[in-house]
Amino acid sequence: MPTLSLKDKLAILSDAARYDASCASSGTARRDSRDGKGLGSTEGSGICHAYAPDGRCISLLKILMTNFCIYDCAYCINRVSSNVARARFSVDEVVQLTIEFYRRNYIEGLFLSSGIIRSPDDTMAAMVQIARRLREVEHFRGYIHLKTIPDAAPELIEQAGLYADRLSINVELPTEASVKAYAPEKNPATIRKAMGDVRALKEAASEKSHSGKRGKRFVPAGQSTQMIVGADRATDATILGQSTRLYGDYKLKRVYYSAFSPIPDATAKLPLIKPPLMREHRLYQADWLLRFYGFAVDEITAARPDGNLDLEVDPKLAWALQNRHLFPVDVNRAPREMLLRVPGLGTRSVGRILTTRRHRTLRYADLQRLGASLKKARAFITTRDWSPGGLTDSADLRARFAPPPEQLSLF
Repeated sequence: MPTLSLKDKLAILSDAARYDASCASSGTARRDSRDGKGLGSTEGSGICHAYAPDGRCISLLKILMTNFCIYDCAYCINRVSSNVARARFSVDEVVQLTIEFYRRNYIEGLFLSSGIIRSPDDTMAAMVQIARRLREVEHFRGYIHLKTIPDAAPELIEQAGLYADRLSINVELPTEASVKAYAPEKNPATIRKAMGDVRALKEAASEKSHSGKRGKRFVPAGQSTQMIVGADRATDATILGQSTRLYGDYKLKRVYYSAFSPIPDATAKLPLIKPPLMREHRLYQADWLLRFYGFAVDEITAARPDGNLDLEVDPKLAWALQNRHLFPVDVNRAPREMLLRVPGLGTRSVGRILTTRRHRTLRYADLQRLGASLKKARAFITTRDWSPGGLTDSADLRARFAPPPEQLSLF
């Protein structure tokens, strides 16, 4: 195997990391070092952008430590039987890249995942060593997100949590049957145990001792996971049901949904085409409704008999169209729980409505100033000076929101 330069490794291992959706990615063209000046680029090789809870955009170096892997997961481009270019960073190289990118102000943190080399323990130990070196030797204070190996020894995962801001352990697929069919080396029970251990360690770290001191900081940004959508026959109802259980059982910060992407030389069990990207988008919208708007899974997925989300309209609007008998609601009297179910009203705008109506009666024009999307909301609300009349029950109401029909090409 020819010796690869650091730049060649970065190109291979940053491209391999793009299949991991556990940090939100976007592109920029502000800086580029492909002319030979400097190291790294915000266009392609390794830079992704995640978003903090306060809305800040954080640039991360997103790479795999290696794309060599001893597992043969059918849906993975880096599986052992896959014919792809392989590369591996040493511990020193990952530390060097992170520090050099940081000094050039390209990044604010590191997202590190890896294929499984030799054994889960060996792989996890190398990732922990990278995080330890960054924190204790280089005194790196930026963000670190480690993708942990569930089969690794619990003490290694515990050490990872002492250096990383966030840990993520992928459940891979929505059902145990699918994991066993497509990733036979992985055990769903082991994945759940690792998640449970992280939750227990985080809770223990937050408790005060008898002297009033807290334990060592442990994954302050919590843990997350990822599910591949469209590789198996799981419906959106199944996927969202699994997400609800994960949020409840393990106190996850996020469940990420990654639309399956067909890969070369794939097994015949996998679909030949990828699912609509809109399906992934609708799952994220539904996930938000479950977490912050008080919806239940069966409410969100009831609009269609097959258990999948409507791809033409967002889940909240689909629910409202199915439950028109509950509308319109008076924004000056309705409780918070009902206002959150009005299409076009978000959590912030509902909070502003509740605050403002304590002091005066709201009019239609006030809602737009408070952040409401009246294009969606107008059919489902009343105010002192607005009533939708027959609009709420009109036969063409859905057509007002659904995308117009499109003539498909014959070629």
